[in-house]
Amino acid sequence: MTEGLPGTTLLPGHPAANGHRAALRSIARIVEDAAPPQDPAIARAGILDLLREHHPLVITGAGISTDSGIPDYRGPQGSLRRHRPMTYQEFRHDDGARHRYWARSFVGWRQMDAASPNPAHHILAGWQRAGILAGVVTQNVDGLHAAAGTPGLVALHGDLDRVSCLNCGALEDRRSFDARLVEANPGYLEAVQVDPLMVNPDGDVTLGQEWVDRFHLVGCRVCGSVELKPDVVYFGESVPAERKAAARQAFERAGSVLAIGTSLAVMSGFKFVLDAEKASKPVAVLNGGPTRADTKAAFRWRTRLAPALEWLDARL
Repeated sequence: MTEGLPGTTLLPGHPAANGHRAALRSIARIVEDAAPPQDPAIARAGILDLLREHHPLVITGAGISTDSGIPDYRGPQGSLRRHRPMTYQEFRHDDGARHRYWARSFVGWRQMDAASPNPAHHILAGWQRAGILAGVVTQNVDGLHAAAGTPGLVALHGDLDRVSCLNCGALEDRRSFDARLVEANPGYLEAVQVDPLMVNPDGDVTLGQEWVDRFHLVGCRVCGSVELKPDVVYFGESVPAERKAAARQAFERAGSVLAIGTSLAVMSGFKFVLDAEKASKPVAVLNGGPTRADTKAAFRWRTRLAPALEWLDARL
């Protein structure tokens, strides 16, 4: 997703303005320390016990993919420090913003596509195959949990590997769509200069306006519309009902909730913590920084994720 245009059409009175403002509040949420530090020895022992005895549902976020070269949102080097993601309302109702997104994504997506699962993804996939977990629900759209072979994965916010038409609903594989963009933009990728470190978690990258203007977008293969969208859930957009149901089923099977690599700033992830609290299911968090669940978690291990998961895996 990308920054909203200064000239966005979502002025007061626009039918989508309220949803846009609510999405901006979610984007701007700052997660700060709200609980005293916990002794790492206590935290890791508690999480190990959760994995051995309480069949956790694992919720993951962008932090689990940083070792794959994909930045997170709210970490010390997070992408929110340099750009503000586009809301669904902007994408849906502002043609210029949507064109700008696709120009940026055309350049940035190939780094996302080249990323590989890191040890953290593989460990969680192994735990799921071994029946240690009740399920894995990810807020990420990078496809790395799926690439690691995680069974029964619920990609709550979708996956960048598909493109949907907002006009007719047709779906297209992202690689097929990208091939059509390459054909429509000869020499573009060779000429544009970008810093790979500036690629955002949703696959776009900052471009100058001249490159946005030079970019040619192709239309839907079925109806020809250029109202095309990556098949992911934007800020200000609802999670599809079937994904909510699949995540809920995994939660019902679980005896606990373990959040990994996420600040839980967004309600779609934090809701599992609230539901666990109501159901008296223990909660634990494993993250590099503060989370929204810190005051509700029995165990809080603040550390690098891959080494922590390797430590736990060696003892299971």
